[in-house]
Amino acid sequence: MAKHIYGYLVHSRRARPTLHLLSEHLTSGWTSPLPGRALAEGDLSQLHPLPELPHPIIRKAAASFAHTADADNFVGTITSSTELRLFEIKAGQWRGGVWRDTETNVNWLVVAGLAKGEHQDHDDFYMRVKRANEGGATDQWLPTEADWRLLKQETAARLITEWELALQSQMLDSMRVVQRGGTTGGAIRHVSTERPPIGRFKVSVTQVRDDDYEADELELELFPEPAFAGSNLLWQATIRSLISLNPPEQGWDRDRNSYMTIAEPGALSIRVRELERLVEGNELGESVPGTHSYYAHRIHLAGQTVAGRAARALCGVFFVPTQDPEGLAVCPNCEQRYNEMPG
Repeated sequence: MAKHIYGYLVHSRRARPTLHLLSEHLTSGWTSPLPGRALAEGDLSQLHPLPELPHPIIRKAAASFAHTADADNFVGTITSSTELRLFEIKAGQWRGGVWRDTETNVNWLVVAGLAKGEHQDHDDFYMRVKRANEGGATDQWLPTEADWRLLKQETAARLITEWELALQSQMLDSMRVVQRGGTTGGAIRHVSTERPPIGRFKVSVTQVRDDDYEADELELELFPEPAFAGSNLLWQATIRSLISLNPPEQGWDRDRNSYMTIAEPGALSIRVRELERLVEGNELGESVPGTHSYYAHRIHLAGQTVAGRAARALCGVFFVPTQDPEGLAVCPNCEQRYNEMPG
């Protein structure tokens, strides 16, 4: 389909607008003020993903190029553009020209405008294309380094999201098996399906039903491949697994690559139904923040935040510092022990 980025997979074939087109060609027709504001402020992160921006010609261009060339649905080529081969897109009165980069197979919406005056008006889309072609000015429409950089960022974000959705679905399958007790597991695949798994996982549930204590003890064990031990990718897989199985992730105790938490009887069955809704809707479960901030040594805490490891609070709790503690209530046990410390 296209060239690799970041060692992952390939770019989508959906046609995407260039930044030049957004700023110079689409001065009207928007159904939301966001793109114009983002461009004016220079905050391009607000524009992701570009093929889904709220403009009819952008939406039509994106829909006209599918996963395979056999399913493409464009009008034809624009005959007046001989220097740059453009595929013609129509959406109401709007017209657009899509250029395909043959090296990467990425489709770019590079020119757009309105059809006016039966194509005799000076500002008519086809007249503008003809003038640019005759004047040798069509090269200015081509994507720049900034366009390629945005595409790489979007592709990486899309692949990571798809990977996390697949991992969330794996956790659902595991919970279905062990929600009433038992053990199951599987491979944790790499973001790129072309690369071997980054490790394996095991999920276990032990049902405790004593006279004075009833609980479901849930354990997640990770067995990373040596190349991914301590990697950011493994840490991201860990957090997604903990969030999927039983949020909040701060509620789990950690011992190296083993995580333990306790749920009330029946709570795991409820979580299965919640996960089913998320997976069916192709939606990622959100991280549930902790309810307390903890006292820990500043240097130790900062190091654990960067490395993604659990820190030990004054109260003895091991917690994973993944959020800003500002605004959280202080753990009462931590506060008591802090006040008992010598001045």
